[in-house]
Amino acid sequence: MGNSLKATLAFVPSNMCQKYLLEDLEEMPVDKMVDLSGRQMRRLPVHICSFRELVKLYLSDNNLNHLPPELEQLQNLQILALDFNNFKALPLVVCTLKQLCILYLGNNKLCSLPLELRLLQNLKTLWIESNCLQYLPEVVCELSLLRTLHAGSNALRCLPPQLQCLQELRTIWLSGNLLSEFPPVLLDMPFLEVIDVDRNSIRFFPSLAHLPGLKLVIYDHNPCRNAPKVAKGVRRVGRWSEETPEPRKRSGAVIEITLDEKPLLPPAAKTEPE
Repeated sequence: MGNSLKATLAFVPSNMCQKYLLEDLEEMPVDKMVDLSGRQMRRLPVHICSFRELVKLYLSDNNLNHLPPELEQLQNLQILALDFNNFKALPLVVCTLKQLCILYLGNNKLCSLPLELRLLQNLKTLWIESNCLQYLPEVVCELSLLRTLHAGSNALRCLPPQLQCLQELRTIWLSGNLLSEFPPVLLDMPFLEVIDVDRNSIRFFPSLAHLPGLKLVIYDHNPCRNAPKVAKGVRRVGRWSEETPEPRKRSGAVIEITLDEKPLLPPAAKTEPE
């Protein structure tokens, strides 16, 4: 179906048009997954909320800015993808889905997150990249099982000290923000395995050698004058990453090392809970 036709039908509430958009999806699929990505929808058909055993719901790349209250019926839902839509606020009904493990909210227009997000105590992966966040909402620090946080491409200037309460957190992606210094709270999180602060405004990096869990640090595209010191075996991606511990100097000039390897980026494909 052409995108222009889908976009037109998305405005029409008749059952016939909605059935056309859903391509005769009348019964819950055997795999308990519904993928309605890229349908140009402006509203979620309420019929989907009757699939009470649904585990995965992908609504990426639509024109959604709200969700029906009937979504609360999907109490078995573990994965919900709302990225690439028009949400200015997270619908509170999402916070009633207490079995959620993975929540994709990237590429919307979110400036904050509701306090009710703390109800999602099974959440392990949260993607909030490419929104309008000027600060990391402190409610994120109450998601005790969170393992992966992707908050890149926002306008973050710092991180809350409460972040260190997330002792299950292993990966944090912060690329493309407005950090002028390396977030001090990360120095008190020895369990972190991956730290990405690529494309910020950090001028100096403290030593990270005391972080026993660290496996990878990405710090490229910062105006820094030093590479972060790391423990043996930790991979660094950035200027002077092959130098230990500081860049070589010859006749007063800094010798820059260019990596042939591209930086390791966050996985593009949506992953499933561990």
